[in-house]
Amino acid sequence: MSIVRMYRRADDGVLHFREAWYDEDYGQVVVNHGTVGHQSITKESSVESAEAAEALLTAFEVQCSQDGYAVIPVEEQSWVIAQFALKSAEGTERDRYLERKARDAVASYFAWRGIGIVDRTEIENGRLNIYSLAPDPAKAVTGIKTCIREAKLDYTKLSIGVAPFAEPDAIKIRHTPPGGSGGSFIL
Repeated sequence: MSIVRMYRRADDGVLHFREAWYDEDYGQVVVNHGTVGHQSITKESSVESAEAAEALLTAFEVQCSQDGYAVIPVEEQSWVIAQFALKSAEGTERDRYLERKARDAVASYFAWRGIGIVDRTEIENGRLNIYSLAPDPAKAVTGIKTCIREAKLDYTKLSIGVAPFAEPDAIKIRHTPPGGSGGSFIL
């Protein structure tokens, strides 16, 4: 069963999110909500079965729609790519560790703040790229910078680019640390 994730822009322009999913391991429906970019509020409710969870998720989606929330199609979101310069073109075992740690840090940080999702990672051309989809790219850029520092990863090797979903090659650099060795953005 997948996650139900919906957004609503308030009159003041602030983007809010609500999401829910069924955690089969614990027999719970988890509801997570808040302002995009800020730590969310989470509540778990025990359910008797997967069918009961499905009914709750359907009711959740209906209620969100009535409250003005909607799914933001991927076509209306942006690619936000965190890129680390590596020491070798193919990547080493240490770079694979960096890939796992950075991917997990970004995915977790984004998930609990409604920022977006990590779509994929790749190591090519001496770069580690972490591709994320985000409804608010500015919040995603800020979130990546924060979670990379919190995870104690090499911030001086980080560049961040943003592109519209339909034009992934139309990347605009949004972050290269001053004095850092992130270099140019290469895909």
